[in-house]
Amino acid sequence: MRMIITSTHNPKVKAAAALRERRARDAARLALVEGYEELTLALASGAQPAEFFFCPPLFRAETQATLLEQAQQRGAACYEVSERVFAKLAYRENPDGWLGTFAFPHRKLADLRLSATPFLIICEGVEKPGNLGAILRTADAANADAVIACDPRTDWANPNVIRASKGALFAVQVAAATSAETFAWLHQHNIRIIVATPAAQTPYSAPDYRLSVALALGTEKAGLSSLWLENADHAVAIPMFGKVNSLNVSAAAALLIYEVVRQRT
Repeated sequence: MRMIITSTHNPKVKAAAALRERRARDAARLALVEGYEELTLALASGAQPAEFFFCPPLFRAETQATLLEQAQQRGAACYEVSERVFAKLAYRENPDGWLGTFAFPHRKLADLRLSATPFLIICEGVEKPGNLGAILRTADAANADAVIACDPRTDWANPNVIRASKGALFAVQVAAATSAETFAWLHQHNIRIIVATPAAQTPYSAPDYRLSVALALGTEKAGLSSLWLENADHAVAIPMFGKVNSLNVSAAAALLIYEVVRQRT
């Protein structure tokens, strides 16, 4: 008979719930992932599961039970929990009964594997996890080599990054470094740098993106730092015809990323 965890004070439940906080994530080197689609993509991408918590009354389809088999085959410790316990673990509205923890590698720039003509996205100081996650989702769709967070305000394993990326965090290489380190690393690998800024005169579709390239974007409020703006190979802007002077950073990233895809295909 399958054991069910019904106490919200169970040590395993408390340890998993603690992963909502960055300090706990950094100490355990684990990411908290909720949702059937996100967990499926994480497993398909080769991520190593540590624990799975599942609540059958919340499942939305009988076929979802196969996810449990996949997790067990990959060595995850699996625990059935009550709806009350799952409510303590869940961080999404309308949970679907699936949540897991995964080993999350803290990659350095030197760990990134680059293709023959690398395509990278640089996010400097982007603070909102939802924006980082949305950029990751687009980067995966475009088959970018990696996304690098420069001087990050949040960590890649933030549950809201994973949620917004739909699990693409495990499908795309990510790294974190300072802007100075990243800039030097790009030059070392002869990767051209194209920055996005409303002050540029060149439209974003003008440069040739078919060679090695890194797209750099900053925060909506402050934009990119002078290091990037003053030393980039090209500066480009997205034409704005209304009252606002810029797009949400994830929307701007999507336009730029798919201009690279258009030219390369």
